Parts: sequence; structure tokens; C-alpha cells
Amino acid sequence: MSLRFGLAANRRHHEGHQAALFRWLRASERGIRELQLGLHAVGRTFDAIQQQGLLDGHTGLLRYPMGRDGGLMKLVSGIAGGTECGPALDGAIYLMDPVDPSSIYPEALALKRQCVTHDKPFVSTVAGAIEWIEVERRLAGLPADPQAARWFDLEQQCVALIAHDARKDTMLDFAARHFDLLSRFARRIGTGTTGGRLNELAWSRGWPQDRPWVDRYLSGPLGGDAQIAELILEDRCQRVIFFEDPHVARQHEADIQLLERAVRVATDRAICVTSPAVAERWCQAV
Repeated sequence: MSLRFGLAANRRHHEGHQAALFRWLRASERGIRELQLGLHAVGRTFDAIQQQGLLDGHTGLLRYPMGRDGGLMKLVSGIAGGTECGPALDGAIYLMDPVDPSSIYPEALALKRQCVTHDKPFVSTVAGAIEWIEVERRLAGLPADPQAARWFDLEQQCVALIAHDARKDTMLDFAARHFDLLSRFARRIGTGTTGGRLNELAWSRGWPQDRPWVDRYLSGPLGGDAQIAELILEDRCQRVIFFEDPHVARQHEADIQLLERAVRVATDRAICVTSPAVAERWCQAV
């Protein structure tokens, strides 16, 4: 297997034929098989896939213990590099129901944090999972899937560009190197300081001085994350590139979780990238 990913879905996302897990698999099954993707699935998620008859015969689909028996904890270890008891994983797809209490269990929070720490993909929405498979397909040299084209139609999308203090310079560097690509978006938005610095960058690159490159909202601690969350819920923002610092305590943690929750509520139409390395990989595929 070229890539190995952890896979989990909260109960709501694998109950019923039209549940989120199955919508993703029906959209991406061909790509999963083409990529020979290893999916290390927590017990109940694995069982649900089997019951639906999806990925039949795909040898890369492996069963881990139930979440209550440590399955999700084993995925966290795999993201951190694995042990003699389990292999390293290249990322995680965790389709999260924002009202399911298990989505804020320590192992669920640790899974995302370790993905950010190790610059690995953490995918928590149907839209993000579909797009990620297509990104890997394109980078593998496979022809673009017309059914996935909507995720790459940047001219019809709004992107939020957000960075914690320790990552602001990383965001500026990312924006400078991919300025033309990011300029294709119909609209760019950001929170206070990050948005201001991005506008200064754009003006230095010849962007009209009387027009902001990024429409600025309040800084995160003052409510900017909540403002962007509302735009996501109203389908006025479809993509978030959020460079998080996983190593510091954040006074406005509740606001950050609110933003992430909004993305997961809009699971079929919103995508969030939280790692510079993953954002770079996306840029290579666009």
C-alpha cells in the first residue's frame, strides 16, 4: 500500500444508506482502489462498510478494535509514528458529528493534534475526504475525475486564511509562494492581524492599493473565528486554511472549536486544512 490512513466515523455518519461515510465511499471508491489506499478502520466503522458492501475485496481495508476498546487510541499512536504493535499512518479521516459527545473525547482531540504536530492530513468532512482522494489521484499522475471538478473551481469559492501567532510567518510565506493561485478565489477572508499582513503582502505584489486582497474580520480572541464560522454555515465560505500551533495553550480555544464545528456541520460543502505541508500538497494538485 502506498499510503495508510486511519479511518473513523461517528455513529450518525454510518447509520443509514445515505450516511456521510457511505456518501464519501461511493464518490471515492474508484480512487481508493486506484491508489491502493490502506484504510485502518475503527471497529464499528469497518463493520458498517462491510454491511453496505462497499470496498468489497479491497485488501487495504483493515479492522481495528472498537473505539471503546482503544481503536481510536491506536490510530493516534499510528499518526505519531506507530510502535511494534501497529504501523505508522500517513493521516486520518475522521468524519465527525459535532453533536456526538465522543467527538471531544481525549483520543479524538489527540488524533487531530498529532496530525497537526506531524504535518499529516486530518480530514473531518465529506467534502474534504472527496477532495483529498482526488488530490492524491492527481499527484499520482491519474487523469482528473470530472465528478470532483467542483472542489477545484476556485473562482466560485471563498477561502479563509487564518494562522496562530507562531504560524503567521509560515502563512505569509505560503501566500507569497502561491499568490497567483490564491488570487483565483472569488473572495479571501481572514482574522485581524493575519489578514492585515496578507494585505500588505498583496499590495507589495501589485494588488490595487484601494482594494483589500483579504477581507478582514476581528482577531480570533475578539470573535473573528465565530464570524467566519457563520459564513461557513451560510455557505458563504467553503474552504479554511488554518495554520494552527499545537504546542501552546490558546485562550480562545472555544472559538477555534466553534469554527471547526461549523466546518463539520457543513460536511458536504466545507473543507479545512490545518497543516502547512498538507496545504502545499493541495497546491501542487490544483
